[in-house]
Amino acid sequence: MPDSQTSAPRGGVRLARGASPWLLPTVATAALSLARARKSGRWAAVAVPTTALAAGMLWFFRDPEREITQGRVISPADGVVQSIMPWKDGRTRVAIFMSPLNVHVNRAPLAGTVTSVEHVPGGFVPAFNKESENNERVVWHFDTELGDIEMVQIAGAVARRIVPYIPQGTKVEQGERIGLIRFGSRVDIYLPEGVEVAVEVGQATTAGVTRIDRD
Repeated sequence: MPDSQTSAPRGGVRLARGASPWLLPTVATAALSLARARKSGRWAAVAVPTTALAAGMLWFFRDPEREITQGRVISPADGVVQSIMPWKDGRTRVAIFMSPLNVHVNRAPLAGTVTSVEHVPGGFVPAFNKESENNERVVWHFDTELGDIEMVQIAGAVARRIVPYIPQGTKVEQGERIGLIRFGSRVDIYLPEGVEVAVEVGQATTAGVTRIDRD
């Protein structure tokens, strides 16, 4: 199923919503330093790092189109499976660590209705640290064919801003873009009791592409 929110051609790459506060000043500074570098060696020295930073920002905030995988539960995030943990209520938590090199746009793991989007204040320890469970986060709940599905976007040491794209009450398609975490971070998804996990610790995942559950 193709991405329902795309306006770019298949296989194209656009920039993530919510990138402007970081991207625009960086690109503007790079453009100014490049323009002045033609007349000043001092500005030329400034142009090199600012241009490199702007290029890095463009890479970080990329938002590629995806051909969405068919399946009950698909990965909400690009990254690596950090842990798979049974929960006391019978659910299984799959934690996906996102490095700064990953795409940081998150997607809906199932089709359904967003029943809750809750911002929870917290700290900013590295997302690979166990204590990151107490970090700044946004807790999502989806009403789906499997019942209530919980997903948590967790900020990391550098990621100080989580940007939800849609509000409570919105109906979403599986694989639809739902939010952005700026820089390295983590996304947890809780599978209902009886749903078998198809991924393993250390496995790379792709949002909208990697299937999380097994038939």
